[in-house]
Amino acid sequence: MTGKQFASVWLREPRKTASPGRSRDEIVRAAVEILDAEGLGGLSMRKLGAKLSAGATSLYWYVAHKDELLELVYDQVWGEMSMPEPEDVGWRDAASVLAYSMRSVILRHPWSADLLGRMPALGPNAIQVADRMRRMFKLAGFEGMDVDYAGSTLTAYIYGMTIPEVAWNSTMGEQEYDPDEMRAMVARAVKDFPDMLERIDMSAYDDPQTARRIAFDFGLMSVLDGLERRLAA
Repeated sequence: MTGKQFASVWLREPRKTASPGRSRDEIVRAAVEILDAEGLGGLSMRKLGAKLSAGATSLYWYVAHKDELLELVYDQVWGEMSMPEPEDVGWRDAASVLAYSMRSVILRHPWSADLLGRMPALGPNAIQVADRMRRMFKLAGFEGMDVDYAGSTLTAYIYGMTIPEVAWNSTMGEQEYDPDEMRAMVARAVKDFPDMLERIDMSAYDDPQTARRIAFDFGLMSVLDGLERRLAA
């Protein structure tokens, strides 16, 4: 009994342009614009065709179905991530630049958070990032499968800190909350836990974005310190 055949838009040659002025890159750019404005639920082949002044059926010359289109836009997101050559700047600086850039890109394209782990990252941009990550951790001194484990540890931290922020921004972030009211609410919630009440930085409600950036930086440095300590051990 054979399993379902794996398919990806990246495993076949792209079809040539079917009409003057139309290209796969143009289709991807238009799809990203729709996604940024309306999210995954707002993207359809019909709506994309209308944006490009083309029939939805003509788009199927370039992509077999919507999932192939999502693979293309997913790789476009990876292409926006910055990561210097690890041999030029050292593994820790390369990891830091990638982490901050990955967080920034996901927040800029919040719909991409729903594609992480669901879409195969087989496009040229994603492969380039993966290759530099492997070289980065090999340069650090990791060997064998530890190279992959170190990479998954770093990306798991980035995703784990960023995806909840995307969820917050999509549901609560656009609403205007009074900082004083938020302080009072939190104080009531932890009134029976004096240690928690003492340690809560109420100023975080005045500038939650800064608080999140500081928390991300603290955690990232801790992850890199931990990986470095593991090497030393």
